[in-house]
Amino acid sequence: MMVNFKPNLVKKKKYITIPADKQSLSHPSHAGEDFPCPSCSIWITEEELKQNHYICTHCSFHFSCNAWYRIGSIADEGSFREINPCLSTINLLDFPEYDLKLQTAHKKTGLAEAIITGWANVNGIPVGLGVMDAQFMMGSMGSVVGEKICRLVEEVMEQRAPLIIFCASGGARMQEGIISLMQMAKTSAAIGRLHEAGLLYISVLTHPTTGGVSASFASLGDIIIAEPGALIGFTGPRVVEQALGKKLPENFQRAEFHINHGMVDMVVVRSDLKSVLHRILLMHQGGTNAQKEI
Repeated sequence: MMVNFKPNLVKKKKYITIPADKQSLSHPSHAGEDFPCPSCSIWITEEELKQNHYICTHCSFHFSCNAWYRIGSIADEGSFREINPCLSTINLLDFPEYDLKLQTAHKKTGLAEAIITGWANVNGIPVGLGVMDAQFMMGSMGSVVGEKICRLVEEVMEQRAPLIIFCASGGARMQEGIISLMQMAKTSAAIGRLHEAGLLYISVLTHPTTGGVSASFASLGDIIIAEPGALIGFTGPRVVEQALGKKLPENFQRAEFHINHGMVDMVVVRSDLKSVLHRILLMHQGGTNAQKEI
């Protein structure tokens, strides 16, 4: 059956793109331009966004941002050290046009894959840090994403350090078939070993965290933090609504819905995230300053 789709010639932009620039972690994509907020429709300047952690100053809508910006927002200046930066994906299944998609994603983001892993200090406390980037093929998890997470976990276990992962993903990468689905078990097993070792894992869920990522390592944190308004779930709400044949509750699968139903531990605005992470790390250390900070 042939279906004709009419293109939407007037598309409202859902987010701005912040380029993957290691030297300027908070550099906006369209310097000098103003944007209507997708939530409240009030126009906001680039400078306002930049000074407010890319959060709307009128309604607190959280604009999307890339992995390098997130690293810069929580890591002490100059402390981040990337590990396994050269791991890149090959087209094992000869999936049509997969090589081209990977090249396009690399050119668009400057990343080798959909996650950056490494070591950083959060107010002086060393942590293993993984940050996914939804701009690289929607943050989909393939063999290399799974491998980088597992290698990070191994280093964290060796150093007896806490682990923080920022999740942002559309799910498992279909171009890698069963290989991508295997990463769900692989990463979950790695986090399981981390738990057995008694080490702290903080999972930060950003918009969107869906599919195989939400059903594996993203949901296995000792403490799970979500950004306001983040979409979190295995299947999107439209698909769930169609399958059930009934209207879903307001804000279904959003961060606020999840905390009201006990699925996440806290919802934290981006501007407060570093201080909240620091307090949790202090509590885990059992340091004398922990109670003072809290």
